[in-house]
Amino acid sequence: MTDSTESPDLSRRGGLTRLKEGTYGGLFAACAAITLLTTAAIFVTLLSDAVVFFRSIPIAEFLAGTNWSPNPAGGGQAFGIVPLLIGTITVTVTAAFISIPVGTLTAIYLSEYATPNARSILKPLLEILAGIPTVVYGYFALVYVTPALKATLFPEMSTFNALAASIMVGIMTIPMVSSISEDAMSAVPDELRQAGYGLGATKFEVSTGIVVPASISGIASSYILAVSRAIGETMIVVVAMGAQARMPEVQQALFGIPFVNPADVLLQSGMTITVAMVQITGGDLTGGTLPYNSMFALGLALFAVTLVMNVISDIIAQRYREEY
Repeated sequence: MTDSTESPDLSRRGGLTRLKEGTYGGLFAACAAITLLTTAAIFVTLLSDAVVFFRSIPIAEFLAGTNWSPNPAGGGQAFGIVPLLIGTITVTVTAAFISIPVGTLTAIYLSEYATPNARSILKPLLEILAGIPTVVYGYFALVYVTPALKATLFPEMSTFNALAASIMVGIMTIPMVSSISEDAMSAVPDELRQAGYGLGATKFEVSTGIVVPASISGIASSYILAVSRAIGETMIVVVAMGAQARMPEVQQALFGIPFVNPADVLLQSGMTITVAMVQITGGDLTGGTLPYNSMFALGLALFAVTLVMNVISDIIAQRYREEY
């Protein structure tokens, strides 16, 4: 008698549970679909207007042109992306030289050397850097970093320059490298550390010879994400680097190989892809014109670069991922 009365109740409960699980699953799937549809919509929008632009400006001229002047005062528009690529690469590479080593060493300290109390204080303080508005970084570079460098190391430095902007972009991306790398290092099982100590290894040897190699997939992913973030940075660069698309002077090396003086790039003003887009929108813009459509060509190029970086990050993570 008890079984006959409880069986319908259990059946109803099971039905409600399945209904709830199905609802949750549908909600999660809808969120994932929104993300994919948004990405697809952005790509289609960029591609459709970029195709209109490339009907007037050949792709070869866009990719190989050395002059960027979408709104010249005296006419003669030019849409060469090379100066913008040089500015973008300069800022990204210089920022990476700051954020990658500092962020990695910080992650090693937080994961292997810091006490729990020190970690609980230092990690939130470090991540505050990620919450500071980027325009604040830009004005700090313009008002403090550039004058300090100009007064001490580089008297010939321009007021707007790539070096100060790159330094602040590197500082801004340190939390991304340190936080993700520290999480990857903390996920390494303690058994591996204890095995190293059992073989007579020091803490430094365990940290650099066991923990870092075991978490290399997460560390490499943090590098790629930080570089992608630096590529898309706008406000720091537009405030501290200026908005002048210029080609550095190509000099002839001893063996006939041309090269560019790094000082000519770092100590002078320049322009990145994102700054070029901001400059176009800040002018008298009319829909359907070449400058208007060039924004979408630049956006498509930036989208392609960041997509490639993310794909590389996923490949590295899958290739070197360790399962414990």
